[in-house]
Amino acid sequence: MRQRHSELLALVLLVAVCTTAAAQDDALPAEGGATFLLLPVGARAAALGQAGIADEGSTESTFWNPAGLATLRGGEVAVHYSSTFASNNTALVGSFPISRLGVVGLSAYLVDFGSQDVLPGPGLPVGRIAVRNLEFVGSYATELTNDLALGLNYKLIQFRQDCSGDCGTAQPVVGTTHAVDVGMQYTIGSAENLRLGVAVKHAGFKLQLENRDQADPLPTRVQFGLAYRLWLTEATETAEALDARLLLDVQDDWGSYNSPDARVGVEFGYGTVVRLRSGYALLRAESSGPSIGIGLKLGRVSVDFARIFYDSSSFDEPVHISLRASL
Repeated sequence: MRQRHSELLALVLLVAVCTTAAAQDDALPAEGGATFLLLPVGARAAALGQAGIADEGSTESTFWNPAGLATLRGGEVAVHYSSTFASNNTALVGSFPISRLGVVGLSAYLVDFGSQDVLPGPGLPVGRIAVRNLEFVGSYATELTNDLALGLNYKLIQFRQDCSGDCGTAQPVVGTTHAVDVGMQYTIGSAENLRLGVAVKHAGFKLQLENRDQADPLPTRVQFGLAYRLWLTEATETAEALDARLLLDVQDDWGSYNSPDARVGVEFGYGTVVRLRSGYALLRAESSGPSIGIGLKLGRVSVDFARIFYDSSSFDEPVHISLRASL
């Protein structure tokens, strides 16, 4: 029964990837539709140079590689918040193991670009325009074997320009599309020190706001990653173990594999109580640069903080805060 379940899930994942990738028509780099999907979600991965494809053990995996959700041994709910130069972003996430069948999750992600008054002339505003991006995610992940985990996200993606009052020519606009993420993680070695990951992210149908000719393809990405853990000391009755982790990701546009982005992160930890993080994102964008962060855990509650620094940009640099609770 376990083998049939594994074969069925693998078939579903394969069909989902082929269907949604084919729906994009051309395997070309896409930057026009729903680029907010490329924003990092979660302070843990943000502090690690945005290297999260091989990471595990947290609901943050929803936004990096859904296969990482399979390692959750208990339920977890989380709030991820970030402030950037253009928007305030909030994600609500919940993931819950279901017996031995795997882990299911539900998430909602809001990217709020703020609002603007409509002033046709001197005097009081006659209307107000608000621009937002929304993403609703349903996740499923399972461990097919002790070493291999697979995960799938179904995503409803929406762009909204809402209007209250008299907005003139800036009328309300709503664009909705659908996409999937498919990921895999594989653990090597009996001590599970090395974990490899691969994911196809944001594969779906074009985002149409006005007409079909102006529809924009989604920013589909292919990403590979590894995470290696080195134990520095062993845990004792009075002290947690010390360890260090190295994470490395390589990412490129779907169908274009000649100039990948790279991300690297390092983490030092005293068990799960204190985690010190740093990283560097080598991106083909002004958002390239270093990052730092810290994670603290007290009982069932964890708080993570991250700050990203840009190498060459006049933009305000993002701050990320995550609050997670184990159930």
